[in-house]
Amino acid sequence: MNSEIKITDPELKEMFEHALYFHGHLCPAMPIGLRAGNLARKKLGVARSQDKELMLLSETSSGHAMACFLDGVMVATGCTYGKGNCKKLNYGKLAFTLIDKINNKQVRVSVKADFIINALQNSPFIAERKKGTPPQEVDRELAVAAVNKVLSIPDEDLFIISDVTECQLKKVSGTFEAHLCKGCGEAVYAKWLRIKNGELYCITCSGYDD
Repeated sequence: MNSEIKITDPELKEMFEHALYFHGHLCPAMPIGLRAGNLARKKLGVARSQDKELMLLSETSSGHAMACFLDGVMVATGCTYGKGNCKKLNYGKLAFTLIDKINNKQVRVSVKADFIINALQNSPFIAERKKGTPPQEVDRELAVAAVNKVLSIPDEDLFIISDVTECQLKKVSGTFEAHLCKGCGEAVYAKWLRIKNGELYCITCSGYDD
């Protein structure tokens, strides 16, 4: 599988194959995120998050080029929307902050502007994407070449990584309590129930904005 992709490190190769399955198509943004996430973890000296040991604050948005970056970061860090330890800040940047909640440390990684503006935006792969070609329909040779290029660039030429600094996140408790919505009959966890005419409703059935 992926014999054309040049990855010599066994751990990164296995992680890339999982990430590619999760992401769904071959493109340069996902492996950049994968590398960035691994770099942040190593800087903090932590393993992938099994539960909520880490918190990811992604500065990516939706609807811009290379947003696939975030999928790679999530796979590398173990921070996901399902676990509730991944938040998208919608700044339109290829950057993120990874927080070690156990030791109250954080590090920020960003993709260098010169790479985004020059090397990336002028690549044959991106040229095809600008024409409106879906990423999965771009010629495979172009996709493979783009991925191999981003995998071969030294960290110092691709990323800016901050020093590790202190941080303190406010602890938020989860809830196990759920009730039935009077309107749709579906189970709703307590924090998201709304009271209308003395009855419990989900946000959708209540008619409230939030």
